[in-house]
Amino acid sequence: MSLMKGTLLIVDDEKHSRDGLRSSLEDNFEVYTAPDIAGAMNILEADEIDLLVTDLRLGGEDGMKLIDHALRMPRPPICIMITAYGSVDTAVEAMKRGAYDFVTKPINIDKLEILINRALQERHLKTENQTLRQQVDTKFGLEGLIGSSPALGEVVTMIKQVAPSRATVLIQGESGTGKELVAHAIHGLSPRAKGKFVAVHCAALSPQLLESELFGHERGSFTGAVERRIGRFEQAGGGTLFLDEIGEIDTNTQVKILRVLGEDHSFERVGGNQSIRADVRLVAATNKNLKQLVSEGKFRDDLFYRLNVVTITMPPLRDRKEDIPLLAHAFLRQFAKENGKPFRELTSEAMNCLEQYDWPGNVRELRTAVERGVVMSSGAKITLRDLPLSLRQGKPGDTPRNADPARQLNLHETESRIIARALEESRGNITEAARKLGISRRTVHRKLKESRGDAPPEQ
Repeated sequence: MSLMKGTLLIVDDEKHSRDGLRSSLEDNFEVYTAPDIAGAMNILEADEIDLLVTDLRLGGEDGMKLIDHALRMPRPPICIMITAYGSVDTAVEAMKRGAYDFVTKPINIDKLEILINRALQERHLKTENQTLRQQVDTKFGLEGLIGSSPALGEVVTMIKQVAPSRATVLIQGESGTGKELVAHAIHGLSPRAKGKFVAVHCAALSPQLLESELFGHERGSFTGAVERRIGRFEQAGGGTLFLDEIGEIDTNTQVKILRVLGEDHSFERVGGNQSIRADVRLVAATNKNLKQLVSEGKFRDDLFYRLNVVTITMPPLRDRKEDIPLLAHAFLRQFAKENGKPFRELTSEAMNCLEQYDWPGNVRELRTAVERGVVMSSGAKITLRDLPLSLRQGKPGDTPRNADPARQLNLHETESRIIARALEESRGNITEAARKLGISRRTVHRKLKESRGDAPPEQ
């Protein structure tokens, strides 16, 4: 049974297979069919298709060509490939190039329908989240950048200034500050917005894999290279290539990137000798000090200057704490929907905790903390006890860096104030206060004695 209505396009050169899939799925989906690439492209251009299911072999044509075309569309459909068992490697390649998944012949209709429903649900959720981000009441907001602080305002101003140009941009900042969001915003406001945004996380790949990932390779160029691979520079043609953690790449790959940034913007695939021109806008990001890496001989100075045409520095969350309530409420709405819970608010104690924490993991850590709060909450609001223990305990080094040490509370004093506040809200009812705090009446009594000096605090 279909969980979500959607529009499907089935492409298969075998009529009985095409008609069989249509008859099996048309009760739950709006189904179009096509026997070849030309017919499929006509349907994709004329109608809004949510999901494309195509055979790998379409007579003498390659279904990969159709997937590449579909994924370049302004609103690309989800793509699922049908393949024989012997062509699974090619299907995996299709997924690397943007396809959602693949199924093998003979097709299990029930499994295919489950796969289609899951893909449509993810697409629906992504659309909802994009709408949510657009509706968040913010002074500044580009591609998920949420906040009203002057520090973020400076970043947004720079994005708007640099986006229309072809200039290479270097984004600096600590991990978790939102450097990839900045790259997305630059792409979205640029003349290349209709092209692809292709991201490569350089630190996750070995030097050999990274070189192949960026530039592609020819068949037989190394062990395991069973066919030609198109690299990310080619995939991002007409769009933007985002290289995250560029400070992690080895010097050999640095040389090749430097050549792409040169006057002819060209490169060769691994194992190839054909010069290919890269029509891409390059945006790079790092959480390292590239100048220091240059002085240590770990990063080429000529590449650094090529990258450093315009530098945007993302401020850490501790330097834009006025943005925490806006970010927290945006994440709260998102995760409440994702977890099927009614929209909740944060109690004043919980919000105060978020605002006082130093956030060494920046916005990424805040996002995780709010998600945990949504999952753990059972009442009408997210309380202090729903947040991660590290926030509630106020670990050393997690308090505001510029705060007066004399004004910082130790853990015992913090507990006393929290209990006093709970008793005040409960009008002195210890049972109700204990319920609010998620602890026993006995613990409340003991903590009250400790605060009055009647008993030593626990070690």
